[in-house]
Amino acid sequence: MTEREKMLAGEWYSAQDKELKKLRRKARLAMQALNASRDNAPERLSLLQALLPKAGEGLWIEPPFYCDYGEHILLGDNVFFNFNCVVLDVALVTIGNNVMLGPNVQLYTATHSLDAQHRRSGLEAGRPIIIGDDCWIGGSAIINPGITIGARSVIGAGSVVTKDIPADVFAAGNPCQVIRHLSMPT
Repeated sequence: MTEREKMLAGEWYSAQDKELKKLRRKARLAMQALNASRDNAPERLSLLQALLPKAGEGLWIEPPFYCDYGEHILLGDNVFFNFNCVVLDVALVTIGNNVMLGPNVQLYTATHSLDAQHRRSGLEAGRPIIIGDDCWIGGSAIINPGITIGARSVIGAGSVVTKDIPADVFAAGNPCQVIRHLSMPT
């Protein structure tokens, strides 16, 4: 397997691989152009499509925005990223339709060994993140590797999500936990 194949399979891989460095450099150049663009610039849509080719309709990002690769981020329709969001997409990040992410939200798929000797090897791994339809992730929330957030759930500002969150709940805190179930308006 290539290092990229290992990375996407969730196996230990070397981020110093030439192919991965080239892909990250491509993403950095696209982010630089996106982050320097005006919101009404005609090229904004093409910059977004170059960085995030697997995005649905109605994507809106308030720069600055940062990611590792961009192409491992799968976005539904009408996704909104507020200012200064970070997506470490060494594994797939899947975000459903009508999702809002507040400022400074961090999505981390990257992980490292707990064993110091293994960390010194430079190898890392990734675990996917899934955010269901109609979610709202409050400002400065951190979503850790391997997390799934169920549809229509709300994550409170400043939360650190370390375990899966079911659908239709408000969850908050560090570590994030379900505070209450959300009822549908009548």
